[in-house]
Amino acid sequence: MAASDRMVLGPLVGAIDQGTSSTRFLVFNAKTAELLSHHQVEIQQKFPKEGWVEQEPKEILKSVHECVERTCEKLQQLNIDITNIKAIGVSNQRETTVVWDKTTGEPLYNAIVWLDLRTQSTVERLLKRIPGKNKAFFKFKTGLPLSTYFSAVKLRWLLDNVEEIRQAVDDGRAMFGTIDSWLIWSLTGGKNGGVHCTDVTNASRTMLFNIHSLEWDPELCQFFDIPVEILPKVRSSSEIYGLMKICPSLKSGALTGVPISGCLGDQSAALVGQMCFQDGQAKNTYGTGCFLLCNTGQKSVFSEHGLLTTIAYKLGRDKPVCYALEGSVAIAGAVVRWLRDNLGIVKTSQEVEKLAAEAGTSYGCYFVPAFSGLYAPYWEPSARGIICGLTQFTNKNHIAFAALEAVCFQTREILDAINKDCGIPLSQLQVDGGMTANKVLMQLQSDILCIPVVKPSMPETTALGAAMAAGAAEGVGIWSLNPGDLTAVTCERFEPQINPEESEFRYARWKKAVMKSMGWETSEAPSNGDTSIFCSLPLGFFIISSMIMLIGAKYVSGADK
Repeated sequence: MAASDRMVLGPLVGAIDQGTSSTRFLVFNAKTAELLSHHQVEIQQKFPKEGWVEQEPKEILKSVHECVERTCEKLQQLNIDITNIKAIGVSNQRETTVVWDKTTGEPLYNAIVWLDLRTQSTVERLLKRIPGKNKAFFKFKTGLPLSTYFSAVKLRWLLDNVEEIRQAVDDGRAMFGTIDSWLIWSLTGGKNGGVHCTDVTNASRTMLFNIHSLEWDPELCQFFDIPVEILPKVRSSSEIYGLMKICPSLKSGALTGVPISGCLGDQSAALVGQMCFQDGQAKNTYGTGCFLLCNTGQKSVFSEHGLLTTIAYKLGRDKPVCYALEGSVAIAGAVVRWLRDNLGIVKTSQEVEKLAAEAGTSYGCYFVPAFSGLYAPYWEPSARGIICGLTQFTNKNHIAFAALEAVCFQTREILDAINKDCGIPLSQLQVDGGMTANKVLMQLQSDILCIPVVKPSMPETTALGAAMAAGAAEGVGIWSLNPGDLTAVTCERFEPQINPEESEFRYARWKKAVMKSMGWETSEAPSNGDTSIFCSLPLGFFIISSMIMLIGAKYVSGADK
């Protein structure tokens, strides 16, 4: 690339996209949203006990350093000047909980990942203190039900079970944060003046945050018995939090002094990256799970159909907060990973698309991947995964097709709930995430929803959303949030190709299968001594023995977002 070309590029924006299974650093052209380069590093997950999912915070931080270093090297190889990177945004896996020592900079325990199940006994104990054991008791403050999913319950477990954390709290050394807080604190200096903050989208997933006053709620902190002193300062999603500091693992000193000026939980980041800024616009992200968010504007809508109310974004200190309705599906891409890792019927995730295309139908086979219960709209912890409608003709191709169809059916259930709560049916669904590369899945999704599915040409919308928030921040001001200015973003449409009657028939059969998946487990079943694996918001991987005998596979437990 010639020097004159470098001038044309203009300002650039970087985005740290820290997910459950990997970390990435991506660099975008602020004028066009063109992705110029990126690097990705996989993250290890630990499963100390059944239903427990942990990650090492220092490994996560190291992966960020590696991704930044390698991406900068790639840009230099392209003859792109990295000093043109004027801002950095952060997008992160939500609810995952970290506590660290502010004097040493060391984590005091592994991060407890969002889908960890260990806190069911904590939830049950807390429910006894609520009138009528009402899980929705704090819903009008938080938008959330009391469950194992959210950070407050994870933090309560850490305070109850980890002596080092209790002592650090007593000594005034402890800091709590979700992954965004841990990264921003570490990258802006850590123990040497690091900024301890979070943004409103991540704060709204803790169950300690009042989504109306936009402050940590004293009543909630008292209920969970969590000292407010250990909580990060809550900021908007788009403002300068601090500057990148020199880190020994960044050999080149890359990006030292560049402001970190955007922060969004991953699903909110994808909503921004899809430019769903209007009331009623929705996106669905297909990752380990599926997360469908519908922008409800400056009005917080409380669902009557099993959805969560969450903060969508607040793009500036003086800008209004916008809300969203969210429907969560536990198992989406994870079912493909299960077919690969647990059943071994494919060697790569991409093979599932090929098998499904060869089948062209599930041949009456239906797969409900409720590996440890069902998410929205059921929130049913007793459900377990089933494959039904099998005959001697059924083969792995049909099961692959049924697995993809299951992702689509689960999305249809969420979309139905959003349509009921909002009153105006969606006319199209905007999609993103790794699974959208699967064209069979995208066509299936359009067929089952009976509306068009719109996929951006650049699938990295989560990172794009974080970059947009960073580049548009006051004091940076190099990114326009006008969708018409982002010329690099084009879209592919998938139109329904089957008649609505066939779609409804298949959906009705799916619903019948879902009913059969329920009631398999009860909270009376023991697990790991005094810790129940059954949760009010089911997440994780536990494969029912009948399915395993049926397929003839070895049982392997795992989890991923």
